[in-house]
Amino acid sequence: MDLQQKLQNLPNSPGVYLMKNTRGHVLYIGKAKVLADRVRSYFQRSSVPSPRIQAMIQHVADLDIFVTRSELEALILENNLVKKYRPRYNVVLRDDKNYPFLRLPLKDDYPRLEIVRRVKPDGALYYGPYVPTHALRETLRLLRKIFPLPNCHIVIDGTAERACIEYEIKRCLAPCTGQQSKEDYQAMMRQVRLFLEGKDTELLKGLKAQMEIESARLNFEEAARLRDQIANIQRVLEKQRITTTELVDQDVIALAREGAAVDLQIFFIRGGMLVGRKDFFWADIGETSEEDLLVSFIQQFYDQEVLVPKEILLPLKLQETELEVLGSWLTERKGETVYLRTPIRGKDSHLIGLAQENARLKLSEHLQEQNAKTTEAILLRQLLGLKKVPQRIECFDISNIGGEQAVGSMVVWEGKRAKKSDYRHFKIRTVQGANDFAMLQEVVSRHYTRVKSEGRLLPDLIVIDGGKGQLSAVQEVLQGLGLSEIDLIGLAKARGEKEERVFLPGHSESIPLPPTSPATHLLQRIRDESHRFAITYHRKLRGKDMITSVLDEVSGIGEARKRALLIRFGGLDGIKAASLEELSAVPRMNKKLVETLYRVLHQ
Repeated sequence: MDLQQKLQNLPNSPGVYLMKNTRGHVLYIGKAKVLADRVRSYFQRSSVPSPRIQAMIQHVADLDIFVTRSELEALILENNLVKKYRPRYNVVLRDDKNYPFLRLPLKDDYPRLEIVRRVKPDGALYYGPYVPTHALRETLRLLRKIFPLPNCHIVIDGTAERACIEYEIKRCLAPCTGQQSKEDYQAMMRQVRLFLEGKDTELLKGLKAQMEIESARLNFEEAARLRDQIANIQRVLEKQRITTTELVDQDVIALAREGAAVDLQIFFIRGGMLVGRKDFFWADIGETSEEDLLVSFIQQFYDQEVLVPKEILLPLKLQETELEVLGSWLTERKGETVYLRTPIRGKDSHLIGLAQENARLKLSEHLQEQNAKTTEAILLRQLLGLKKVPQRIECFDISNIGGEQAVGSMVVWEGKRAKKSDYRHFKIRTVQGANDFAMLQEVVSRHYTRVKSEGRLLPDLIVIDGGKGQLSAVQEVLQGLGLSEIDLIGLAKARGEKEERVFLPGHSESIPLPPTSPATHLLQRIRDESHRFAITYHRKLRGKDMITSVLDEVSGIGEARKRALLIRFGGLDGIKAASLEELSAVPRMNKKLVETLYRVLHQ
């Protein structure tokens, strides 16, 4: 069925639609309350779509639809499909990080705070996210300053023979030895909870009452400790408490835009305290409206393993139907009602303004950085006479010792920074011995053959770590693949010289690069990153090979015993450092094998 027939047969029901090009690649994914109305609107002559949508429609050759029972189901499905396909014309949140949280396992007899990056439905309490990470370290430092929390990793059951130095210097009350009872420990953790949840009035009231009780008992040392603890909490709260005194958990979102560049700022407020913030930058969102960007962000951000707050403050008002669907979805994720509000006045409006000011500052920083990087690329084009300003640069390197464990690497520079998600390793398959030219040909051929078959993005510039010989070898491969139009250079130092030189196809002489030029620094960074990436992979393979070869020398150690040794000691150095007794404790190892292995390792 062709595209026109599919457009005529669209159902009048909610669902998700996928627009594809002639190669079957997904260009755009959207959801709709009525699929027929929404999808046909893209192709109607009476409508005036944005230039971005016009450009997309020119490439649409096919259409897939998924019918759902409700708009909420459509939203969930759209999220999953966008994460899977990452379409070119969707605003995609390129953020694969797991944010740090504090986890408090309430079911434990002696619960301790731990840092985790995944929120699980395990009955524990989670606090955060703390972004950037140093905000989490600062929170833990403050907690340990205020509360005598254990800072060790031993099992606490009250039966340890003696306490550590932390007890002697009054930083821990030694629950491990029973000096602090289980009841007192849990009472302390309830105070920690009150602090983390911003319930300072209740916390301070309880501590003051406890201080008065200890003072009445003439236990002046404990009363003084509580007095100092109260003073510390009050000082911390004065610094951390921002404009709101309400205990509600809020995320505050704001946008700043300059042309097609947008920075989005999100504040994480927990119990009235700002525990973290994060910004997201898009260099070019085209004609995408701020409303569409905001909706896409909410869907993709809260679809990750993050804690959904009670309230989300928005910088602009969304359509009622959109708010209703998003609110229902977020409420379902949290398990209780979530409110999305756009405050116009009052304390919450002030928070939006604060976030917007930070978004404007970050946008200015990003644009300045981007301009600096663009200048590097422009200078590089002028210096080397390239066909275009290189926005995407791919660099190849080979690493081996005498042809053994030979590997190739490719790193990618896109826009202003390394794009590590596109990095690739290659284990050399077809070349025997030390032949860097043939190895480069294999790696480049394998990579770009696959790129062409999958219709993926081609680079503007290919950099080879090497001189004239390596350059000629790669040039031959690119010509065979029909990619000779891509700019290609070799980067190397002449023997005995300090300055970098560039080799160009068809030029007998190399071009020395000015050592102080930003273009030179850009090429050096890319080449050094490629070298690092190749060396890391090569050493990893060599390490595995070394462990395997040494353990294979010992008769009786097969795959199962080899695996058990590596799991127990982590690598060859750990196995070599182990005593006879430690080796004997490994499953499947007997006395004779242990003695033989020990002898081989220490010869």
